[in-house]
Amino acid sequence: MSAQREMKERNPWLSPATIIITVIGAIAIVALVTVAVLQNKPAPQKYKYGIVLDAGSSHTALYIYQWPAEKDNNTGRVTQKHSCKVKGKGISSYADTPEKAGQSLTECMREAEKQVPIKRHNETPLYLGATAGMRLLNIENSQASDKVFAAVAQALQRFPFSYQGARLLTGQEEGSFGWVTVNYLDDRLKQGIETTGALDLGGASTQISFVPDGYDGSESPDNSVTFRLYGNDYNLYTHSFLCYGKDQALRLALAHQTQSGQATISDPCFHTDFSETKNYTDVFDSPCVSERKPEGTPTNFTHRGEGNFQQCQEVVKHIFNFTSCKYSQCSFNGVFQPPLQGTFGAFSAYYFVMNFLNLTDESLSLETVKEKLAAYCATSWEQIKQQYPKVPLKYLAEYCFSGTYILTLLTEGYNFTSDTYSEIKFIKKIKGSDAGWTLGYMLNLTNMIPAEAPDSPLLPYPSYVAVITIIVIALAILLILVLRPIWPRCSKQPQIV
Repeated sequence: MSAQREMKERNPWLSPATIIITVIGAIAIVALVTVAVLQNKPAPQKYKYGIVLDAGSSHTALYIYQWPAEKDNNTGRVTQKHSCKVKGKGISSYADTPEKAGQSLTECMREAEKQVPIKRHNETPLYLGATAGMRLLNIENSQASDKVFAAVAQALQRFPFSYQGARLLTGQEEGSFGWVTVNYLDDRLKQGIETTGALDLGGASTQISFVPDGYDGSESPDNSVTFRLYGNDYNLYTHSFLCYGKDQALRLALAHQTQSGQATISDPCFHTDFSETKNYTDVFDSPCVSERKPEGTPTNFTHRGEGNFQQCQEVVKHIFNFTSCKYSQCSFNGVFQPPLQGTFGAFSAYYFVMNFLNLTDESLSLETVKEKLAAYCATSWEQIKQQYPKVPLKYLAEYCFSGTYILTLLTEGYNFTSDTYSEIKFIKKIKGSDAGWTLGYMLNLTNMIPAEAPDSPLLPYPSYVAVITIIVIALAILLILVLRPIWPRCSKQPQIV
């Protein structure tokens, strides 16, 4: 025992203080290295989900969104996981058979059941927003509109999601949520940089939304929406023109040309050789044109094409009112619009029409676009059918009108010029998510965009790793310095006899 005591006294390595320092140092190094390794190791990602149904005038589409579950508190990046186009027309077309409106959603809802993990079904919010088609039905027959909504609600409640209701969006909501979507997906809101305007074109309405310089909304409060997002204030100008979606605009153009009630209509907005018998009632069975139907018209008329872009543009101009404006500046129909500001994303029918016509290239000038469209409209109907054999004839016949309408709406209606037209980008998706109002709508209802900017970590991840590394190295050096004086003596430990 005395020999062991003597050995401990002569060997500081075995002293309590040295042992404690060694153990603490070793534990600290192991702990810091473990934390750094775990921090750097990617954890299995878990997601939450949201579903939005866009019940438009011509069709309904379902969108599934997802975001990191552990970042649900205002920091998770929301992206589109899946989309499904509902077969058939929009729910407003089922006014006489409302139960079919709900049935039409079944196939896409079953897809949603497969796309969202079963364990997330009960907590996944499900929304349906109806736009201009249902707005028109509500104007024409509010009871029929209510029955369609009731049938849709009944159908959606059969599925295992957290149903949050079906409602009619206002035009202002449709425009502003489309603007939120475009700028959220492009990270402009989070970064607080200049925003992009939103141009949305549907079948029954069209929306324009942007943030003008110095705009306070005082001149026309009805067109103003204020957002505070990520600590930044946005005074948004937005307006929705009901009846100026491309389908209803075609009705307005036909109504203008059929005022005399003649049996044959020569239409410059359709290709030469195009000829089709149409029913007057089919043209005027919308609230947008019902009051314009001339008396004493025959039951049918022959709709013939002439294929002339310039003349078509003159026809389209007649559906706008440019004569009255009580404000400092207007777009059309006496609606206030401040000067255009910045770049614009044009989506929905803007994209689909211009993409079909091969006119989405950003390098194309406005003059070149007009020339190409004029050449397309002048092409005979027989040649167009041969060139696009897989496109349904109804849609194929209307592209000349739709393209002409888009250019006229942008230049004559919204006041884009040859210089500012280049600021329009025709877009379908942004970073894998469809451009449209649905994402902005869900972000708003789920409070996924904070009013104030979320607190940032004290150190970015690379800096954090660097600091941990420096601390580990410093502790290792300190441990070496503490133990170095005793190493020579430790190597000369006495033999125990």
